[in-house]
Amino acid sequence: MANRLSRYSRYTGGPDPLAPPVDLREALEAIGQDVMEGTSPRRALSELLRRGSANMRGADKLAAEANRRRRELLQRNNLDGTLADIKKLLDEAVLAERKELARALDDDARFGELQLESLSPSPAKAVQELAEYDWRSAEAREKYEQIRDLLGREMLDQRFAGMKQALENATDEDRQRVNDMLDDLNDLLDKHAKGEDTPADFQDFMAKHGEFFPENPKNIDELLDSLAQRAAAAQRFRNSLSDQQRAELDSLAQQAFGSPSLMNALNRLDGHLQAARPGEDWTGSQRFSGGDPLGMGEGAQALADIAELEQLAEQLSQSYAGATMDDVDLDMLARQLGDDAAVDARTLADLERALMNQGFLDRGSDGQWRLSPKAMRQLGQAALRDVAQQLSGRHGERDTRRAGAAGELTGATRPWQFGDTEPWNVTRTLTNAVLREAGTSADPSGSRIQITVEDVEISETETRTQAAVALLVDTSFSMVMENRWLPMKRTALALNHLVSTRFRSDDLQIVAFGRYARTVTATELTGLEGVYEQGTNLHHALALAARHLRRHPNAQPVVLVVTDGEPTAHLENFDGSSEVFFDYPPHPRTIAHTVRGFDEISRLGAQVTIFRLGSDPGLARFIDQVARRVGGRVVEPDLDGLGAAVVSDYLSAKRRR
Repeated sequence: MANRLSRYSRYTGGPDPLAPPVDLREALEAIGQDVMEGTSPRRALSELLRRGSANMRGADKLAAEANRRRRELLQRNNLDGTLADIKKLLDEAVLAERKELARALDDDARFGELQLESLSPSPAKAVQELAEYDWRSAEAREKYEQIRDLLGREMLDQRFAGMKQALENATDEDRQRVNDMLDDLNDLLDKHAKGEDTPADFQDFMAKHGEFFPENPKNIDELLDSLAQRAAAAQRFRNSLSDQQRAELDSLAQQAFGSPSLMNALNRLDGHLQAARPGEDWTGSQRFSGGDPLGMGEGAQALADIAELEQLAEQLSQSYAGATMDDVDLDMLARQLGDDAAVDARTLADLERALMNQGFLDRGSDGQWRLSPKAMRQLGQAALRDVAQQLSGRHGERDTRRAGAAGELTGATRPWQFGDTEPWNVTRTLTNAVLREAGTSADPSGSRIQITVEDVEISETETRTQAAVALLVDTSFSMVMENRWLPMKRTALALNHLVSTRFRSDDLQIVAFGRYARTVTATELTGLEGVYEQGTNLHHALALAARHLRRHPNAQPVVLVVTDGEPTAHLENFDGSSEVFFDYPPHPRTIAHTVRGFDEISRLGAQVTIFRLGSDPGLARFIDQVARRVGGRVVEPDLDGLGAAVVSDYLSAKRRR
C-alpha cells in the first residue's frame, strides 16, 4: 500500500473542541480577591473580564487591538487612489495621442495639438473636454475608455463589494446587465417603501440578479441591511474627501461608463437606502493621513472596517448600562481581528454566563450583587488550600471535607488529608503500599515496603470535644493603609471554611473591630470596605467574644485576636448603646478597660492567642504584658503567613484539647 501522508494544522472552526472547560475556580478566586479589596462583586466580575488571564486575552486587550487596527488603517492609507489612477491614464492617453499627431502633417493634426495643449489642469474637466475628441491613436482611445470604465467599476464597487474585479474587461452586455439590476432593484425598493412588495417580488429579483449578491440575503430586510451598510460607508468616503477631491470625483462620476445614467441610478438607490435605514452613519467622516492610496471601492471598504472596529471597541469596553460579553459580535470580531480573538471573546462570554447561571453571584432584595454562599465556600476552600500549602510545604489542591475529629472510632477509614489528627489505620496503610508496589522491580526480594503520603489512611472518629471560637479581626484604617486588609480577610475565610467543613461541632464567631466592634459573617467580612475611622476598640470586641463564649458554656473557649495597633478606644458602660471614648496615645482608661476584657475572657477559661502585625513598639509591650497576664500566646507572623499561623494555632488548640 502506498504511504498515506497526514497533515496537521491548528483548528480554525471556532473554539478548540478539545480545550478544557472554563476554569471557574481561578475566575472566582480573582473575583473574591477584588471583592475583599473593596470592589463590588459585579464590578469585580467586569474587571476580570476586562483583564482576562494568562491564557486568555481580556476585553481591554481585544479593544486595544481593535483601536490599533483602526489607527493603522487611518495612518497608512489615503483616499487619492481613484484620482491618481485617472490622472495616470489621462497622461498616458494624451502622451500617446501627441506622438501620433507629431507624425501627421495635416492641419487637423495641428488643431488637435492645440486642443491637447489647452486641456484643463483638472483631471475631471480634462476628461469632460475630451468627451467629443476624435482620437487618432488607438492606444490613446483605449486609455481614455479605461478611465470611463474605471469610474463605473469604482462607483459600483463602493455599493457592491467585488464589483471592480468582476467587471474588469466587461463587455457592453455585462454593463447592461448591471444597469438592468439597478433598475429592478430600485423598482423593488420603490414598492417596498410604499408597502406594496411581496415575498414573491423579492424571490423573483434574487432569481434574476442573485449573482450580484454573494451574501445571499434571505429577505428584503437582510438585503436592505447589507446594501445600507455599504452605501453608508460610500457616503462616509465622500464626506472624508477634501472639497477639491469631492468636486473632482462628483464631476468624473457623470462620465462613468460614458453617461450619467449609472450615477443617476446609484443616487436613486442611495435615497431608498437612507430612507429605509436612517440609523446608519450617513454623516460621519474620517481623516486619512497615510501614503498608500485607496480607490473608491477600497476606501469604502476601509471605512466599513473602521466602523466595525469602532463598534467592536464599544462592545468590548462594556461601559454602557446592562453590558455583557454576549453583546460582542463574534463574526465581526473574527472578520476584523481573526479567529483567535473571537475564541477569546467567546470564552469570556462563557465565563461570565457560567458565573451568573451557576449561582456564584446573587442579587439581594436591595438590588445589590453579592457573592453567594456557594461562592463563599469556593473562596474559603481556596484560602484554606493556600494555608495548607504553606503549612505542609506540599503543592496541590486539598479537599477539606471531613467526617469527624478526634474521639470514638467509627470503623471507617479514608486517605489522610491536611489537618487530620486521627490515628493511622496501619493495616490499610500497609495494604495500599503493597498494592502500589506490586508488579514493580524496585525491590525484587519484597523484604521492604516503602510508604508514601498517598498510602496513609486514617481511622475516622466521632467528635467528642466542642469548641466556641471567637476570631477578633482589626478593621481599623491602618489595616488598609499597611496592606493588611486582604491577608486578614483570607485568614478569616480559611478558618471559617475549616471549621464549617472539618470541625462542624465547633462554633466560630467573627468579630470585626474598628471604632466599634460588631459580629460579621464571612460573607459580610469579605465585602467589607475599608473606611477612614479612628479607633481600635479591642475592649468592645472582647466583650462580644465573651458573650459568644457564655452562649456555649459546655464548649472549650478559644479566642484568636488579629491586630496591628494599640487599643485606642473603649466603651465606658457596655450596654449595647454606649458612646465610644477615643484618645491617642492610648488613654489609661482605655488600657484598663481592655485589660479587664482580657481578664473576663481568661475567667471563662479561654485559650488566647494574639497575632501581632507590624512593628509598633507600644502594641508589642501591651500585647506581651496581656499575654503573660492571661496565660496566652503571642505570634508575630508576616503577612503571607498570617493565615497559616491562625489555622495552625487553632489546630494545635484542638490537639491540646
